[in-house]
Amino acid sequence: MNFKQSKSEKFFSVLNYVLLALIGFITVYPLIYVFSASISSPDAIISGKVLLLPKELTFEAYRKIIENKSIWIGYANSFFYMFAGTLVNLIFTISAAYPLSKKRLPALKFWTVFFLLTMWFQAGMIPFYLNIVSLNLLNTRTVILLAFAMTPFNMILLRTFFQSIPVSLEEAAKVDGASEFYILARIYLPLSKAGLATIGLFYAVTRWNGYFWNMILLKDDNKIPLQVMLKKMIVETKIAESIQDMDISSSVSTETLIYSTIIISVVPMMIVYPYIQKYFAEGMLLGAVKE
Repeated sequence: MNFKQSKSEKFFSVLNYVLLALIGFITVYPLIYVFSASISSPDAIISGKVLLLPKELTFEAYRKIIENKSIWIGYANSFFYMFAGTLVNLIFTISAAYPLSKKRLPALKFWTVFFLLTMWFQAGMIPFYLNIVSLNLLNTRTVILLAFAMTPFNMILLRTFFQSIPVSLEEAAKVDGASEFYILARIYLPLSKAGLATIGLFYAVTRWNGYFWNMILLKDDNKIPLQVMLKKMIVETKIAESIQDMDISSSVSTETLIYSTIIISVVPMMIVYPYIQKYFAEGMLLGAVKE
């Protein structure tokens, strides 16, 4: 059944579409500009000719980056911290969320509050750093993986997913003699794929974009991720120091190299996200309604 819209409703719909299109353009434009600048000549960038589409097309900056060894070391480190770190995050988050989803857990309220308090009250940056130093974890890959093994928000989110699973499934499994680990592995985790995909995406994006603590805790250039290397290029603007063995020629400027590295750093997330978008959307809504 079709309802005829009034003039005010039509105007409101048009206004909504215009605002959404404007917001979408404002959101996407920086990425479009960075990509266009990365394949434009230095003269076109300096003269301000690049606004939306590339000018004087050239891929020299990408060729320089591909030939550079340190960029690929940073890329490999970022992938390692993202995949290994996300796996560590999921293991610790599942280990905490599963028992906290059970009403039979002794002192359930105490442990829930204990985890929640860490969201608002933290030791601080200096005590945390001194603790890392005392444990001899400074400038190691282990500190990046274990120091940020879990966030309370994601743990609470996953606990909500576990609580939405019918208790009757667990009771039926126990009648058949299933252990807690079996119930978790064969019932809760398969039924929580949307939730795991959601928090996995949160963790993966956080790991990939990790910059501050990676810069503080890692000093070895062979261990730093791509984002820290990008920081050196942007903030310090010393290409010769952050991109070793790369000859800077007139065909490649500092800005072009920076734009090209930015594009390279965001490509993995752009490739991965469309494949898990449906799980992400489902995961954000699944645990919201209790029956």
